[in-house]
Amino acid sequence: MATINFLHRSTKEVAPLTLRLLFRDNTKDKDFVYSTKTNYRIDKTYWRSHKSNKKDADFKNKQLEVKNDLQEIENFILEAFNNTPLTEISKEWLSNQMHLFYNPITENKQSDLLVDAIQDIIDNADTRKNAKGGLGISKSRINSYKSLKDFITKYQESRSYKVKDVNIKFAKDFLKYLIHKEKYGIGYATKKIADLKTVCFDAETNGVEVHFQLKKIDSTKPTNDNIIYLNETELKTIADAELPTEALKNVRKWLLLGCNIGQRGGDLLNINESNFINRNGLQVIELRQQKTNKNVTIPVLDTTKQILETGLPYKISIQKFNKQVKEVCKLSGINEVIKGGIIEVTEKGKGNKQKRKIEGNYMKWQLIGSHVCRRSFASNLYGLLPTPLIMQITAHSTEKMLLNYIGKQGLDYAQQIADFYTLQAQKEKKESKLTLIKKASNQN
Repeated sequence: MATINFLHRSTKEVAPLTLRLLFRDNTKDKDFVYSTKTNYRIDKTYWRSHKSNKKDADFKNKQLEVKNDLQEIENFILEAFNNTPLTEISKEWLSNQMHLFYNPITENKQSDLLVDAIQDIIDNADTRKNAKGGLGISKSRINSYKSLKDFITKYQESRSYKVKDVNIKFAKDFLKYLIHKEKYGIGYATKKIADLKTVCFDAETNGVEVHFQLKKIDSTKPTNDNIIYLNETELKTIADAELPTEALKNVRKWLLLGCNIGQRGGDLLNINESNFINRNGLQVIELRQQKTNKNVTIPVLDTTKQILETGLPYKISIQKFNKQVKEVCKLSGINEVIKGGIIEVTEKGKGNKQKRKIEGNYMKWQLIGSHVCRRSFASNLYGLLPTPLIMQITAHSTEKMLLNYIGKQGLDYAQQIADFYTLQAQKEKKESKLTLIKKASNQN
């Protein structure tokens, strides 16, 4: 049972009353007292005698008016208290409830609390505009916001952060918390900062105040220095390897096909006979990418035909592919030790598991998954096929995105330019030699 008192604690003659909340937590055998200021201003002289039994009519009217006004505040706080677990009651909680009393949430304005802003996106996921231009965000995006809410709830502890609290310092501190305390990788932690900014911008459109530094918060994904892909030599080694089971041979066929057509694992494993179409005498694979909703047309080259000469591989799940493809690469001798990260699962209490990517040096086969298909395609063809044509198949929106994806830097540009001039010099030398031969033949 909670009790509420109102106090005039200012030295000023007219000042806001302070609300004091008192309650006992029997589970801890402990009493708690929290205070917060109201916006209800009262005269100190009146307050000293506000409980007296004066018969003055004006005093009685004033007494009734104040009582009714304070009763409204008291009822609001007690109702909130009764609907909140005792573990969440704190000074910050009380201050937030007082704020909500004076700034009630309406249909046109959402709560300014950060966790409420995240929940608003989750609750309205089915009507939110998505990257494909339609309505409804994916289940994975909803789960991403749910995990963000869990992180913020745990991070703020007894404090309740508001949307306007999200500034550069907040973002840096939260990023450090995810990396050092929760042990997440830099890439994943940075993605959470990007999600946090999205939440705040969304809240701003609903009339919630944001910090002026919000746009300056850096959520740029760090450059991946450990690009995992299979080069042409490794792919040939895999193609020629002796595998003991039909299941592994089936996975190998999916892997070789994926590295040949440059599609994500989910799109790759959904390919069937209906995706193979003849367009003006040219056989192509046509599909709509699940993630981007883009239509992609891929020519069926001789290398693709060789992979599929005994037919399409049979359908398997992405989970089974990711597990068995490692075994295929292990048996194929893809044993180079390189930097990368593997997912480590640890038990966290009864029925709870914690997944974290552990960075380190591993044999390459340990790092292979469905992601390697699209990246191998782009990496192996970069510099051989015009970049816009690679982008047409991988469905990267910009050249910058493609180059970041395959880890190409300024040195690669320099190498491309050098290769171009070497090729031009070879062509000029060849043309010059041909001219001399023609002249010599004309003289005979």
